[in-house]
Amino acid sequence: MKELNLKGISPADVYTVVNKSIITAEDRLILTMLYQPIIGPLAVMLYFTLWSDLDKLTQISIEYTHHHLVTNMQISLSEIEKARHKLEAIGLLKTYFKESTTGSYIYQLYSPIKASDFFNHPILNVVLYNNLGKKEYEKVLDYFKSPRLSTSTYQDITASFTEVFSSVPLTSYEVVNSDIRKTNVQKLNINTNFDFEFLSNALPSGLDKNKIFTKDNQELILQLSFLYGLDVVKMQDIIPICITERGTLNKEELRKTCRNYYQFDNHGLLPTIVYNTQPEYLKEPTGDTSRRAKMIYTFETISPYDLLKSKNNGVEPTSRDLKLAEDLVCVYKLQPGVVNVLIDYILKTNNNKLTRGLAETIAGQWQRQKIETVDEAMRLAEKEHKKYKKGTTLTKPRVTREEKVPEWFDKNIEKKEASLEEQQAMQDLLKEYR
Repeated sequence: MKELNLKGISPADVYTVVNKSIITAEDRLILTMLYQPIIGPLAVMLYFTLWSDLDKLTQISIEYTHHHLVTNMQISLSEIEKARHKLEAIGLLKTYFKESTTGSYIYQLYSPIKASDFFNHPILNVVLYNNLGKKEYEKVLDYFKSPRLSTSTYQDITASFTEVFSSVPLTSYEVVNSDIRKTNVQKLNINTNFDFEFLSNALPSGLDKNKIFTKDNQELILQLSFLYGLDVVKMQDIIPICITERGTLNKEELRKTCRNYYQFDNHGLLPTIVYNTQPEYLKEPTGDTSRRAKMIYTFETISPYDLLKSKNNGVEPTSRDLKLAEDLVCVYKLQPGVVNVLIDYILKTNNNKLTRGLAETIAGQWQRQKIETVDEAMRLAEKEHKKYKKGTTLTKPRVTREEKVPEWFDKNIEKKEASLEEQQAMQDLLKEYR
């Protein structure tokens, strides 16, 4: 297992950018129109900043410190590290680290995949559709479509190579082209313990398993199992349906069948990835230094996935919790920041139990009341909790134990400006969500 840099980035840590590909103007369009709706603007901005660190057509940049990135991008080191991880996960960046007096990084830039490959990708295409919505997705798709012009009434008069060029005697020359620059892209690296041996043994004995489980087919099966949450047992039912009469795997049928399985279990919806953060237009203006504003900023700038992971002390959230967060976004159409408030509220008031029934009850109310911003969600949660508390105190004897509620419930928080010591304490609080 590879050793990770657990200390995080320091401003004094140095880095060098290496261009492993040929990045074009068309790639810039693909990054902003296709990748940005998935990985967010900060990750794309980091990619462009690293790209600009390469001087003209050079392949290797000079050495920079990470303070250079902070200054140029005007975001924190933790945000830079988070953006970097997104670039790595989606195949745009490869990172190498060496520990010395100051940490030393090498950032290798890779090209985005071509638009035609993106729209045919089993994971990226589905996530883009879900993040953009049908109408916006179709606009983007139309932009990248090739215009159709009928040539049926025309004659092809294109000259061939042999008509224009003739052969000449070859002089002694050794062709060396291994170091020539070329376009390089990385495939998505999906870590999984998918048991292909079990899947292969479960198929009828008369089939040629080598024809079915080719390298490309295995990669597609991994991607679809990740995207639709299908384990090897479910795939055992799906694969036989998608085998042709010739004993090969029909890839299109496999995609369709996996999608149908998922939609049948999820009210006809397609999957999404709960790594999105609150949209920019629904964020509060910056500049307020009160403790409440800091909490709002936290909920706005982290994803439901990051919040759940922080609540689990850095351990991956359970599939059940992730599925609930996904449903809150997809089924109840709540914004990511609002989902964060809901999750934080339930965990703080429900003994750290994320109960689906309670979450869906609150989500239904917030959906009907059209709650879109973090501030609205926090105020409504506080108001409803006080009504509930008042109702229970009328029917039950007073309990002396202190009730656990979210820190942002205190009304004084929004009126009181934080001291320097409180601001530092708040920064420490924010770190637990990074």
